[in-house]
Amino acid sequence: MSETATKGGAGAKATNDIKDIRLADEGRRRTEWAERSMPVLRQIRERFTRERPLTGRRLAACLHVTTETANLAVTLQAGGADVALCASNPLSTQDDVAAHLVKDHGIKVFAIKGEDHATYYEHIRAALAHRADITMDDGADLVGALHMIALNRLDDLAPPVRKWIETLSAADRKALVGGVIGSTEETTTGVIRLKAMAKDGVLQFPVIAVNDSLTKHLFDNRYGTGQSTLDGIIRATNLLIAGSTVVVAGYGWCGRGFAMRARGAGANVLVTEIDPMKALEAQMDGYRVLRMEDAAPVGDLFVTLTGNVEVIRVEHMRAMKDGAILANSGHFNVEIDLEGLKKTAEGPKRVREFVEEWRIGGKRLFVLADGRLINLAAAEGHPASVMDMSFANQALAAEYVVDKAKKLTKDVHRIPVELDQEIARLKLQATGVAIDTLTPAQRKYLASWDMGT
Repeated sequence: MSETATKGGAGAKATNDIKDIRLADEGRRRTEWAERSMPVLRQIRERFTRERPLTGRRLAACLHVTTETANLAVTLQAGGADVALCASNPLSTQDDVAAHLVKDHGIKVFAIKGEDHATYYEHIRAALAHRADITMDDGADLVGALHMIALNRLDDLAPPVRKWIETLSAADRKALVGGVIGSTEETTTGVIRLKAMAKDGVLQFPVIAVNDSLTKHLFDNRYGTGQSTLDGIIRATNLLIAGSTVVVAGYGWCGRGFAMRARGAGANVLVTEIDPMKALEAQMDGYRVLRMEDAAPVGDLFVTLTGNVEVIRVEHMRAMKDGAILANSGHFNVEIDLEGLKKTAEGPKRVREFVEEWRIGGKRLFVLADGRLINLAAAEGHPASVMDMSFANQALAAEYVVDKAKKLTKDVHRIPVELDQEIARLKLQATGVAIDTLTPAQRKYLASWDMGT
């Protein structure tokens, strides 16, 4: 535990676990800078301060601990929630921000940049021990653990979580899960996992798929991921993008955004896909579409953005040219087959802070940030302006869960269209953009069926 964690004997509960409380001043300055670009969340926070819609609620969030997330946490606290926060990725925490939240707002934070596997899950355990009635996830790790507990699949839990759960009675375990009235999920990967749970009939409570909101995935996934992924790669490598051949694995909204930014920087962009509709769209957008086995020998830089496993496998790596660079911008570090690489190649050799060299078949391959989210590991994640809309969705989703808890079914729901549109309206208003409104004649025309040409 860090110096700021509460110490004690067996059963003592830590109030936080962060790197260094002395970093708080820098975290405060950077969080305030981000807040300048988050006018929608600011307006929600002002309303939450007046109305306190989350009063009495305990909220556990497993999110990237960044300046933008800090503004969300403060907004939830302003709404009356008792907030506990842990990291959703071992490399994405900004330690100064974690310190700021603890020192200046008294929020419970369990996150240290570069934490090992055991510590990561000890922090998940700490968030679970908050005994929340609302959870927030970015990748469904928190909700996933709750469901393993509910289904009594304790062997599938990470050791720190399993050891704690085994100390609880059956009644306490049931109360831990049964006390959750609802959850929200931030990212594509998490929504995929949750929809699979719902399909199998095991979902224990309603979940709001924030990622399905238009004001989230059309902007965060496309413009946020596009810019921040390129930013992370450049910071990690100092690579010249212009003139290089960049292979983009996956043409969902994240892949679209990154392909657009890479082409804008002068790259020759190739796209790999498994979905014929997305592959056709990529071709119509002017990209060359290939199978990964055909792209492997020609790419200089490979970036995975799929939400799936083993997108780049050992057979692809063997075919790559000497010096090829591999990065991932999907949520989990499973898109590049790192286990296969470790069994096959020599290495790793650290050549830069986020760059490791592997040798396979006499060729050098460079893996960035251990295959984890490159935009958060090597850079600062999405710009605050785009996270403004994503986290406005999160804040309003939490309020919606409280308001509709008794009516929502145990399924994956999207945020109401009206709230989605309100976020867009507030964002336009904050940026000084005015749009037209329908005239009475136009409203009548759109609502009619008997007006012809």
